[in-house]
Amino acid sequence: MAAEFLVDIQEEVTCPVCLDLLTEPVSTDCGHSFCQACITGNSKQSEMSQEGANSCPVCQTSYQPGNLRPNRHLANIVEKLREVSLGARKEPKFTLCARHGEKLQLFCKEDGMIICWLCERSQEYRGHYTFLVEEAAQMFQEKLQVVLEQLRKNQQEADKFEADIRQETALWKKQIKDDDQHIQAEFTKLIDILQREEQKELQNLKREEKEVLDKLAESENEMVQQSQFVRELISDVEHRLQGSRMEMLQDVNGIIKRSESLTLKKPVTFQNKQRSVFRVPDLSELLRVTGELNDAQCYWVHMTLKPIKPNSNIVLSEARRQARYAPNWMRKQDIFSTSEGITVDLMGSHSITSGKHYWEVDVSQKISWVLGVFCGKLIKALPNFGFKQCEVYKKNDYPRYHPRYGYWVIGLQARNRYTAFVDSSSSNPSLFTLSLAVRPRRIGVFLDYEAKTVSFFNATNRGFLIYKFSNCHFSNTVYPYFSITTCRRPMSLCSPNS
Repeated sequence: MAAEFLVDIQEEVTCPVCLDLLTEPVSTDCGHSFCQACITGNSKQSEMSQEGANSCPVCQTSYQPGNLRPNRHLANIVEKLREVSLGARKEPKFTLCARHGEKLQLFCKEDGMIICWLCERSQEYRGHYTFLVEEAAQMFQEKLQVVLEQLRKNQQEADKFEADIRQETALWKKQIKDDDQHIQAEFTKLIDILQREEQKELQNLKREEKEVLDKLAESENEMVQQSQFVRELISDVEHRLQGSRMEMLQDVNGIIKRSESLTLKKPVTFQNKQRSVFRVPDLSELLRVTGELNDAQCYWVHMTLKPIKPNSNIVLSEARRQARYAPNWMRKQDIFSTSEGITVDLMGSHSITSGKHYWEVDVSQKISWVLGVFCGKLIKALPNFGFKQCEVYKKNDYPRYHPRYGYWVIGLQARNRYTAFVDSSSSNPSLFTLSLAVRPRRIGVFLDYEAKTVSFFNATNRGFLIYKFSNCHFSNTVYPYFSITTCRRPMSLCSPNS
């Protein structure tokens, strides 16, 4: 009952505006009390309204703000009530039943509520299972402990999910950033390619302009001299006709002969010259060719050179990445001749049994060479394949560079003849002539072991594909192959940044 009394007292000293215990209570003429701050705020809102009248928030009776009176009696009651509440807080909460004022000692299982013994006997709780608070607390403590452990596991899993999503977010940001840089780099390459093409076309145009204008200037100079010569003849003839007979007849035959032998030379013109009309290059083809070379260059390998057989005809650089032919001269019967069995074959130190591999060779100074790959198991069964720098292979007079013998190579002979050694039905390989629009200074070789292909690129001409061997039968370890031939100029392995 004491609890119900306290509740009734609390309702009487509660502000109708903020619904909390009165703070610095003041009363209006109608007798209602409010917190000073609440009624002051109400007065300000009334002044701002169109009517401008102040009315009680409870009964709407008008009042004057100046007539508000402090209610010290209510203030003392509120203070006492707060002291009682603070004292009650020192005891465990809900120790007394709000309805009956009795001690809360029982727990209702159905409603999940703590009740007193009078509540248990009331009609509302009749037939419900009840337990002592101590027993219920022990029982639910164990259940709550299980729930807590599960929640902690859930929290760990949730933290892991949060960490995973943050990690994935960071990974995506890195991938996007890398792709952004890759895209910019690739388009920079394309811009460089287009700029080089532009410069090449402009240089061609400048060269044509200089050639034509120089010839036109030369022709103009000849026409000026020719016109001057004709004018001088006209002046001489006019002078003779206007002078005396003696002056007219002086060397008259000479001037007549010169005049009759005069033949006007027509100027050199280019009106009928068929000019090369500029056409924008096929960008799709340009990108395709460039893309193939870029893909191949991703598999660039480092290697050195070494002669297949010991000899003194090949000179290697200190780094063993450049080779040149230097014959071992012997004096025999006062006649200089070369030693027999000249070998000019080299292999790369990089052995290949799987995967993709790319390398480039600088042949800019050479007038003959052979490049490609060979299968190492068969090299000892082959003869020495040296040949002269200007040699043109005849039907039965060339080395047996043949895929069936483990060679997949192309070469340059006689300074300007590019050939590939391909399979044929005869015992000798066929020489397939290659057509190159631009003389290669660097040759790129790309071997795909699993795809059984060997490709040759003209790295000088935007990576144009020179030739591609397909269905290569790699029966053993494959090695890069180089023949420097008897051309004494060097051949060099290139590095990716060169």
